[in-house]
Amino acid sequence: MDYRGRFAPSPTGPLHAGSLVAALASWLDARAHGGQWLVRIEDVDLPRCPPGTDTLILEQLARCSLVPDEPPSWQSRRSALYEAALARLLAAGQAYGCACTRRQIAARAGPRARNGELVYPGTCRAGTQGREPRAWRLRTDNELLRWTDRRLGPQSQRVEDEVGDFVLLRADGLWAYQLAVVVDDAEQDITDVVRGEDLADNTPRQIRLQAALGLPTPRYLHTPLVLGENGEKLSKQNGAQALDLTDPAAALGRAAEALGLSVSGNTVGDVLASAVLAWPNASWTKA
Repeated sequence: MDYRGRFAPSPTGPLHAGSLVAALASWLDARAHGGQWLVRIEDVDLPRCPPGTDTLILEQLARCSLVPDEPPSWQSRRSALYEAALARLLAAGQAYGCACTRRQIAARAGPRARNGELVYPGTCRAGTQGREPRAWRLRTDNELLRWTDRRLGPQSQRVEDEVGDFVLLRADGLWAYQLAVVVDDAEQDITDVVRGEDLADNTPRQIRLQAALGLPTPRYLHTPLVLGENGEKLSKQNGAQALDLTDPAAALGRAAEALGLSVSGNTVGDVLASAVLAWPNASWTKA
């Protein structure tokens, strides 16, 4: 299959410097492989997405000449695809309803928590005992998943031990990120996922879900993170400032430098052309 990549921002706020690094990396990888680059607005959690932020993000990308090869898509308009996927999983016995509250999960999970999230103890695997399901979960197993990241190298994880049966449809009726991204990547024929290293931990859950749905697994490349002065990852959650595009060429130059690329040029076009030439020579993008 021909290369198809994507940039999938969540419109909870405007792009910041770290977002531009991720966008540029995915665009460069697509161009280096002579492939297509898509933009998908991941607004599945609509209550957290201020109106108009999606349009602002697309405008920010356009100012940097990062224009998708196909019209952008929105997760909030794709619910029918997620419903069909959940129905398939339920019919195959791969998913089940869960009646647990967060407090009940915490009581059973005890100290089993990672990255601030509780490891689900499998309470409702055998049924909800007459209680009404609040959420729907994917049934994991004890399989050791192995994959190779194009930058981070060989990786492995037992999802059951590290995460547990994870949520597909939340108690508030919103689709979970893991289900939406897996269904979208497959439906859009994405062959390569290039994103920030902070999302690397999602990969084993997505591979497990791809297997359950009989979907192909893309290649993964997780890029270096942009850190703030406090040493923490730049993010909307910790107050990262909106991207300053007074000089788009300079902003792109800084994003390229964060990726370890040496670029030149005073215009957006020149910087992007220079970055395209530099990308294949980055030691961690050989694969």
